[in-house]
Amino acid sequence: MRRNVSSGGPFEDVYGYSRAVRIADQVHISGTTAQPPHLDGADAYQQAIAALAIIEKALRDAGSSMTAVVRTVTYVTDIADAELVARAHREVFGEVRPAATLVEVSGLLDPRMKVEIEVYAVEPN
Repeated sequence: MRRNVSSGGPFEDVYGYSRAVRIADQVHISGTTAQPPHLDGADAYQQAIAALAIIEKALRDAGSSMTAVVRTVTYVTDIADAELVARAHREVFGEVRPAATLVEVSGLLDPRMKVEIEVYAVEPN
């Protein structure tokens, strides 16, 4: 059974997507960025922490948690920010240690955004 989870963000209706989709034991979290007020003056670490907090809430809303995360994909607009984003990832996931990818992209939806993270979780049987 499919369950869509909305964050209530206005772009969900504009683009036609869900913050999270749960099917059986799998939870897929859409690419997630920091939102105001965590954009202006925030470095990539602060933005990653803010995005991961949104992700954690979406996982909870889908009946899951950060401990079920098996994979993350992270996009940064400047690869020089990789260390800052890695620090946030390491702090949040600790011993979970999901499979992970980090790549540089030319831009995100808002030029103030430095990092976008998507997450895949699988609930244990």
